[in-house]
Amino acid sequence: MAARSKARVRALQILFEADQRDTRPATVLAEWIRHAQEDERHPRVSEYTVRLVEGYTEHAGRIDELIAAYAVGWPLDRMPGVDRSILRMGTYELLWEDDTPDPVVLDEAVQLAREYSTDESPGFVNGLLGRLKDLKPTLRR
Repeated sequence: MAARSKARVRALQILFEADQRDTRPATVLAEWIRHAQEDERHPRVSEYTVRLVEGYTEHAGRIDELIAAYAVGWPLDRMPGVDRSILRMGTYELLWEDDTPDPVVLDEAVQLAREYSTDESPGFVNGLLGRLKDLKPTLRR
């Protein structure tokens, strides 16, 4: 698995854990970094993972607003937690990480949904992020 793909998996795990524990992603990120320093068996947290988690955190309000607006019929609190975390990370990466091509962001998010979520999730994630990609020039604030 490529380094950035691994970084996305770690970021997804951190965002999902924060969501499930109803705590700040920065708190969970700090715990993961500490555990990796204390125990060599714990997965390392790469710079790109940190960038994804901190990037989502910086833009969380706008990201959640966009997901809620374009996820027709799916309020944030009714979405599966994994899908919510994938969409949060994917939306951040799509809109604010200019060095990652948009098709890569969509493909990676769909792969995560395929691996970690429901059978319907890949299509849902692809459709929502695809819509945000099409509107990208008008969505940043």
